[in-house]
Amino acid sequence: MKLILTESVTGLGNPGDVIEVKDGYGRNFLLPRGLAVAWTKGGEKQVTQIKRARKQREIRDRDHALEVKAQIEGLAVRVPAKAGETGKLFGSVTNVDVATAVRASGGPLVDKRKVALKGAVKTVGAHKATVTLHPDVVATVTFEVVAE
Repeated sequence: MKLILTESVTGLGNPGDVIEVKDGYGRNFLLPRGLAVAWTKGGEKQVTQIKRARKQREIRDRDHALEVKAQIEGLAVRVPAKAGETGKLFGSVTNVDVATAVRASGGPLVDKRKVALKGAVKTVGAHKATVTLHPDVVATVTFEVVAE
């Protein structure tokens, strides 16, 4: 079965890649989860759009990654969350919340899969996360969780 990946799948490829997989794997896993679409001649247009979007999000080289790192580390990032009177959160702050807060603070668009938290963030206050921008460049984001 020939498919076009719409999401990054470990061991198969990145969005926009045309892959050949066994029928059952494609029909029962990739297609229902929205990780891929069936390959067609019209699907080639989708491939170019997906690759164009991926290229805009990507860090071009190490120098560009260093520029983005300086920009991210200079931000004052605040993550609003619902919390009780003692400062304990109702739930936790995730990598998606941090990526969204970086963008809302005026920073660059950060891929949520590249954000790593050291542990579960379940309290109000200052916390740290790392963002892998390039294999050689890792930015540290200091963010403050504030009660809504």
